[in-house]
Amino acid sequence: MKELSDNQKEILLNSIRTVEDFPKPGIGFKDITTLLGDEKAYTLLMEHLKDRYKNQDIDYVAGIESRGFIFGASLATMLGVKFVPIRKPGKLPYTTISEKYSLEYGVDEVEIHIDAFKCKKDKPNVLLIDDLIATGGTAKAAVTLINKAGANCLEACFVINLKFLGGDADIKKITPVYSVLEIN
Repeated sequence: MKELSDNQKEILLNSIRTVEDFPKPGIGFKDITTLLGDEKAYTLLMEHLKDRYKNQDIDYVAGIESRGFIFGASLATMLGVKFVPIRKPGKLPYTTISEKYSLEYGVDEVEIHIDAFKCKKDKPNVLLIDDLIATGGTAKAAVTLINKAGANCLEACFVINLKFLGGDADIKKITPVYSVLEIN
């Protein structure tokens, strides 16, 4: 599996804008809209992900709302597999299953359709993708939800991993984690 060179990682990092004090003071928000608007960087990223996953036995790509939809739907198309959105409560029109997770001040939840992973395989393989992992609560809930739905989460993939927050540690206990870019 081809790894990105330091130069390629630099191209991706330079295409991501940091917005200071958003959504609250002290946060340096990683804005991937600038990466999406940079044809060279976005193509580099998506070709890298396609190369990484093309020979794996993936049946579905699942993306976490909402930025995971952008990368997930594109990658699913490139791989010739199905895409499944993982959404916040009340956004899906059919019967859903859900997984709750803790926040700093409360609880949140993610959902998928109950039949999201229906196919000829007893336990289809799913790649989970999102733009960023910080504390990991949403991603861990998404992995748990995929497995609860009768599928197998092969790996959780993130464009950016904020390593200093340690969010990938809990997820690595239940599925492998791949991060394109790691920020310490």
